[in-house]
Amino acid sequence: MLRIETRSRAPVCRLSLAYLGAALALGGALVVAGCANPSRSRDLGDPQVSGVTLAQQVCSNCHGLTGTSVSPNFPNLAGQTKAYTMAQLEGFKSHSRQDPAGFEYMWGLSRSLTPEQIEGLADYYAAQVPVPAAAESHAARIAAGEAIFTAGLPAKDVPACATCHGAAAQGEGAIPRIASQHADYIIKQLEVFQRTDARPEGSVMKTVAHELTRADIEDVAAFVQTLPKT
Repeated sequence: MLRIETRSRAPVCRLSLAYLGAALALGGALVVAGCANPSRSRDLGDPQVSGVTLAQQVCSNCHGLTGTSVSPNFPNLAGQTKAYTMAQLEGFKSHSRQDPAGFEYMWGLSRSLTPEQIEGLADYYAAQVPVPAAAESHAARIAAGEAIFTAGLPAKDVPACATCHGAAAQGEGAIPRIASQHADYIIKQLEVFQRTDARPEGSVMKTVAHELTRADIEDVAAFVQTLPKT
């Protein structure tokens, strides 16, 4: 009786191992096939993976599928100017942009990007439709921010934000779009310009932000977050 059980179990074990081997082989083949398809890959080191693919399958984890991020820790990229996005990605890649968000998140991610991928990413985000944030601040704060944005602070020789960023904060060329940007992100970046040299390409902004108080910064951020007005 014991010999019969032993013999009857052996084929079952061999059959199970055969199925397991086939399953592993199939799974491995699927993985290889997926990695070999540049249109369905997260391989930042593969120059064949397009900027669009990276935007949708890698960058979307933080910035959202269409460039509108859920968390204010990550900037909205929808509608951002092509030249500005390219300049920032190149700055991250070369480590010239050294603000905390740069080295914590973007240095590693941008390390292997090719010029074609950088341009593809910039084109993708420039084509996305921005979504203005709902006004969460008091009307008085937004009004104060609008006054600084449109007229500056003449007593402190602070120019109007609209002078460079445009009447609707839409940006142009290497000057970024700040309309629809998270207020928290605007605040953090103005403080970077004001207090550090972590963004050397923003030397003009360092001068502009120098005279702003914390209240001024929060007012401007509250206003531009709601742009464009509908």
